[in-house]
Amino acid sequence: MPHANFPTMTTIWTSWLDLLLVFVPATIVLEVLHADPLLIFASASLAIIPLAGMLGRATEHLSAHVGAGIGGLLNASLGNAAELIIALAALREGLHDVVKASLTGSILGNILLVLGASMIAGGMKFERQKFNQTAAGMGASLLLLAAVGLIIPALFHVTASDRGAAVEREVSLEISIVLFMIYILNLIFSLKTHRHVFAGDTHLDEAAWSRKLAISVLTCVTILIAVMSEILVGVLEPAAERLGMTQVFVGVILVALVGNAAEHSTAVMVAMKNKMDLALGIAVGSSLQIALLIAPILVFASYLFGSPLDLIFTPFEVAAITVSVLIVGFVSMDGESHWMEGVMLVGVYTMLAIAFYFLPA
Repeated sequence: MPHANFPTMTTIWTSWLDLLLVFVPATIVLEVLHADPLLIFASASLAIIPLAGMLGRATEHLSAHVGAGIGGLLNASLGNAAELIIALAALREGLHDVVKASLTGSILGNILLVLGASMIAGGMKFERQKFNQTAAGMGASLLLLAAVGLIIPALFHVTASDRGAAVEREVSLEISIVLFMIYILNLIFSLKTHRHVFAGDTHLDEAAWSRKLAISVLTCVTILIAVMSEILVGVLEPAAERLGMTQVFVGVILVALVGNAAEHSTAVMVAMKNKMDLALGIAVGSSLQIALLIAPILVFASYLFGSPLDLIFTPFEVAAITVSVLIVGFVSMDGESHWMEGVMLVGVYTMLAIAFYFLPA
């Protein structure tokens, strides 16, 4: 009998997406052979999808040991590990447009595509699904605040561009500090002073992994995601040229879809089990962490790389995020969801994706 602390095929490989793990060694081989960049890009993207899903499952099992509040934080944090690793790799290569586009894409992908797909999947099985209206309202308010944090640098760039790039970077840095502090205070609010409002269900339908197994899987998968992300970013520019796509479209849509794989699979699964509170928490919580934590971390890290990153997004990106946040606020304000609301969210995401595709470089 296998030792309980070590991974086995039956305890870890539980999703059909795990079949895509074959692309992990395939990507490494293609990279060593210096194969076609488009082929390497496709293989690395397919490899990250099951790894992100496994990352999500490991954090879910770990949260069964550490409690609902801390577990939810771990789930959001490690669920966004793929996005952070990909963005850091792109940042080190100086691909600032791709970094900012991936942030935009992650926010849009989570609150429109992930949440919309969850509402559709859950709505097909249940006529109406209820969720905590207070928690949803708090999430929507924080999303709007995050959108304001992205709008201000863009407005400053338009109205005071004569102040120079150095001043614009300083504004972005100080706004990042404010966003980071709000995230910390939000943790205190949700994990301490009002934890009863955000208490989540950490019950698993199957036997939980041991703490040691969950941590081991997390460590191994994070390393593999880092390797795959490094390879992915290395071929991003030539692959985008071959596909006839701009770097913004690749960052907003393709890279974000790959990075959001864990949220997609987990949120849809729990919504089909009528756990809409958890699905909403995954989608909105991940977007909040991208805007309030990941974006500031990337700005701070850019100074270590010697190439400061600003938060000046394109007008279309700012408009897309603002409109999406407002729509999600309206959809979640009644504390109920059905499949048609999911169709509306996915529809908005599809229209934005079409516009981003035709957006000039």
